[in-house]
Amino acid sequence: MSEPIGSNNPRIQQLRRLSGRRSARVEEGLFLVEGPTLVAEAVAAGWPLDAVYVEESALSLLPADVRPTIVRDGVLAKVMTVDAPRPIVAAAVLHSLPLPSNATFLIVGAGLSDPGNLGTILRTAEASGADGVVLTQGSVDPFSPKVVRASAGALFRMPVVLDVDPHTLGLALWGTAATGGVPYDQADLVAPLALVMGNEAHGLPTDFVLDGLLTIPHVGRAESLNVAMAASVLCFEVARQRRRSL
Repeated sequence: MSEPIGSNNPRIQQLRRLSGRRSARVEEGLFLVEGPTLVAEAVAAGWPLDAVYVEESALSLLPADVRPTIVRDGVLAKVMTVDAPRPIVAAAVLHSLPLPSNATFLIVGAGLSDPGNLGTILRTAEASGADGVVLTQGSVDPFSPKVVRASAGALFRMPVVLDVDPHTLGLALWGTAATGGVPYDQADLVAPLALVMGNEAHGLPTDFVLDGLLTIPHVGRAESLNVAMAASVLCFEVARQRRRSL
């Protein structure tokens, strides 16, 4: 077994860059996958990994059939972005799964800025049977460490397409509004569609041409739901209606 590498090794410096700027991830063509659970999810999904790094004391946490680079104890903890790191990190290849040509249910993130919201939407998209997630220009990086963690592995299985004009998708575009839209459980969501979820602070872009607006009726003084929560409600309503139509 080769000597464990230390914090000054160029590969550790690369991991530091990948944990930070989006431009570094684009330049390197790689992104971070942190912890044994997410690394195992990536391996199970067949996602290409450039390298897997593990500290000496965490070798027992490695997924089966993974050949790691051994790192001195304490080194990866300084690279990882989690508060309580489990010192296994993979440098995964930056790429996207293609949207199915026959997609009938997509989620559009129109300027989403919060990584936790996007990660949750990816989980919801997979669980509700969506065909993919489309992000408009200016949305948060889906390969940032926070999104990867919040997606809980869904990123490795769900097609995610960047910088797309939703009007080119060939699907009816349903936006969301706190008031004034069609109640979500009264709209026909069986036909091919894309749910357009707007920016957390500013809502939908004013230049979007939509085919309809959906509203989730609610009581209380809250003006609106969190965008990830709203996406969950709407996605599972699409799934419910489509199950009933079979």
